[in-house]
Amino acid sequence: MSIAIQNLSKTYSTQQALDGISFTTKSNHIIGFLGPNGAGKSTTMKILAGILPFQSGECRINNINIRSDALEAKKNLGYLPENNPLYLDMYVREILAFEAKIHHLKNPDERIKEVIQRTGLAAEQQKKVHQLSKGYRQRVGLALAIIHDPQVLILDEPTSGLDPIQILEIRSLIKALSKDKTVLLSTHIMQDVEALCEEIVILDKGNIQDYFVISEKELQYL
Repeated sequence: MSIAIQNLSKTYSTQQALDGISFTTKSNHIIGFLGPNGAGKSTTMKILAGILPFQSGECRINNINIRSDALEAKKNLGYLPENNPLYLDMYVREILAFEAKIHHLKNPDERIKEVIQRTGLAAEQQKKVHQLSKGYRQRVGLALAIIHDPQVLILDEPTSGLDPIQILEIRSLIKALSKDKTVLLSTHIMQDVEALCEEIVILDKGNIQDYFVISEKELQYL
């Protein structure tokens, strides 16, 4: 297993955002995390990323408890939030070097070069982030998420707002990354599910409505 959630609950004031949800994913799969706005998807992802506290339950990343061993769990995790916050006045290579320093990488220059090639940023690496298209900013976000070579990636709406060509390029990159990583992917785009996902978790009103390994028949049902 790569992601394991057991009886996870989260409340904002009087609003129950998550009501004791549980699911466990396989390793090196792309898991589609589906549901309407307000279902609790982003809340779950932020909890897994160690950004939000939670009231009760247990979350594990590669069998590491994120509450009792948060730092070790984060070493195994890469996170791309929906809004993809970036330092717009930094150069692409500069922002990657900054992230590599945070993670105390032993060979940062070598790893930065590898990540730039893998995410297709070679031609853009000397540009400032604000000079990039949204598609290339998403690539920078993905590069930051994988710089420390985590085993699990959490991607919140990674293709939202992109043009058709950019969507295809980001899908291809996510597919390539999943060969040696588990990817939890939140999306409203059913074509993303069809093109990428091997497992599906459906969340609604803070509850798991369904979980299954996807097949052609089930995809037609969706």
